[in-house]
Amino acid sequence: MDRQKAIEILNEYLHTDHLVKHCYAVEAVMMALARRLAPDKEDEWGIAGLLHDLDADMVDYRTFPEQHGPKAVEILRSINFGNEEMYHAILAHNQATGTEIKNSFDRALYAADPITGFITAIALVYPDKKLSSVKVKSITKRMNELRFAAGADRDAMRSIEKLGIPFAEFAELSLKAMTEIADVLGL
Repeated sequence: MDRQKAIEILNEYLHTDHLVKHCYAVEAVMMALARRLAPDKEDEWGIAGLLHDLDADMVDYRTFPEQHGPKAVEILRSINFGNEEMYHAILAHNQATGTEIKNSFDRALYAADPITGFITAIALVYPDKKLSSVKVKSITKRMNELRFAAGADRDAMRSIEKLGIPFAEFAELSLKAMTEIADVLGL
């Protein structure tokens, strides 16, 4: 799979700035997870992260959450981009689709999706609004503050532990991956 083509697809279908940045953040975290869990799949996992919310501007996922994911997969199939493993991970990242999480690829995307928004929310409470100000301890502490970023699915984030990665390590890996692309994220 070609990342440049994936970026072209993303830019064609997703136009909301914060969602595009979110997709880049998930790509970075997925690549970091792949380096740890499936080194030969780094490109595939990254592209899945990049395109997982491809349909977010097209479907009203708050009203019809089950449509988020299937529409992205429909688009990707129609242009013959991706593979069945990637499609399944994209479907499984949104449990409203009823798609079972079957493997580490699915689980990684399911956990990576909310942690990027959670870390972004933490960065935005700092005066400089920079990822470089965020510490792993802040991420783990905020996990217990249920009113902070209340929409962030903490169970999904913690589910990374089913892959043998303690949450604090996942937080560190995710923060580092996002910090490496802070300029892209505007953080």
